[in-house]
Amino acid sequence: MSIQLGQIAPDFVQNSTAGEIRFHEWLGNSWGILFSHPRNFTPVCTTELGEVARLAPEWEKRNVKVLGLSVDPLDAHEKWGADIAETQGHALNFPLLADDDKKVSELYGLIHPDADPNVTVRAVFIIDPNKKVRLTFTYPPSAGRNFAEILRVVDSLQLTDARKVSTPVNWNPGDPVIIVPSVSDEEARQRFPQGFKTLKPYLRIVELDGQQDS
Repeated sequence: MSIQLGQIAPDFVQNSTAGEIRFHEWLGNSWGILFSHPRNFTPVCTTELGEVARLAPEWEKRNVKVLGLSVDPLDAHEKWGADIAETQGHALNFPLLADDDKKVSELYGLIHPDADPNVTVRAVFIIDPNKKVRLTFTYPPSAGRNFAEILRVVDSLQLTDARKVSTPVNWNPGDPVIIVPSVSDEEARQRFPQGFKTLKPYLRIVELDGQQDS
């Protein structure tokens, strides 16, 4: 099946390196990142899993739980984890699903018909506390995923959920943002008393003052 933005992320029960995962229950009120890799003992994904482990303080700061997946069995995950710690300098500190029955992979459309049926594609899903899918990425086998970008998108989503703004091209936390078109100029003056710049009626730029809007 194809996972669409805005739909509820499919729930599942699957074994992992941290025991049985009941996905929605495990997420609780947290944001979630579910990411898949083709198989264990692959070079690009070895570097990625080490990076995800290194970023543990950043995930915690944003109330994000991360969850990896491949179609390899649990004992292979444990052996691979030792390699990741040795080569990347960071031991796994998040669960890896052992989806050897491909239950989750099929649920999330991770086995593509024109690819190897024995491996999953390298996908990323960002899921919000309401269990809605907010972002999907699919990467080619040769290009390592950019987890700095994934963090950036989480920051954007969390900010824009809290305030009536959107984030422009190449935005990073602290940069000016865009007032959404559904907010009138009158309402914008109330919400953003620090003032804003109108480039076009549909393009209004504001520097946030750090205060949450209601």
